[in-house]
Amino acid sequence: MKTEKEKMLAGELYDALDKQLSEERLQARLLLKQLNDSREDYPIERGRIIKELIPNAGEGLWLQPPFYCDYGYNIIVGEKVFFNFNCVVLDVMPVTIGSRTLFGPNVQIYTATHPLNYKERATGLEFAKPITIGEDVWIGGSAIINPGVTIGKRSVIGAGSVVTKDIPADVFAAGNPCKVIRELEQ
Repeated sequence: MKTEKEKMLAGELYDALDKQLSEERLQARLLLKQLNDSREDYPIERGRIIKELIPNAGEGLWLQPPFYCDYGYNIIVGEKVFFNFNCVVLDVMPVTIGSRTLFGPNVQIYTATHPLNYKERATGLEFAKPITIGEDVWIGGSAIINPGVTIGKRSVIGAGSVVTKDIPADVFAAGNPCKVIRELEQ
């Protein structure tokens, strides 16, 4: 039989209150507290915390505190990625981010979701869908990226957008729901 963590990572319904998952989230919260309380003039200490929190990150990951996530280990980051103030990543399933991608303040990335059927939802079980964001993407401030979305390389998502469906490469997309506004000349 699968563990709750195995179910979670497979995108199946799982119990988020499982002991192992609760302990892993607690460890992430303790690291987030250290990160969010860290001083700007102590970059080595901040770097150590980030490396422990997000072990699957390339060189040059810059998290501008405060930053929040569920587990950290499900965030897979390329090189030179920047998160501005107050970003949230619900990394129940993998969030894969390409190199040189930029996130404005208050961006929220949600892999976690709940059943639409109220009887299923009442069981307390939840599930997730992975998110993929390509290289050289810019996500404007306060954008929300919903479960299961892929954003193509070099695209720009306008501030305040709610991304509910895949966005192709090399476009400017914006709105609620987010839609392609125009192609970008690269």
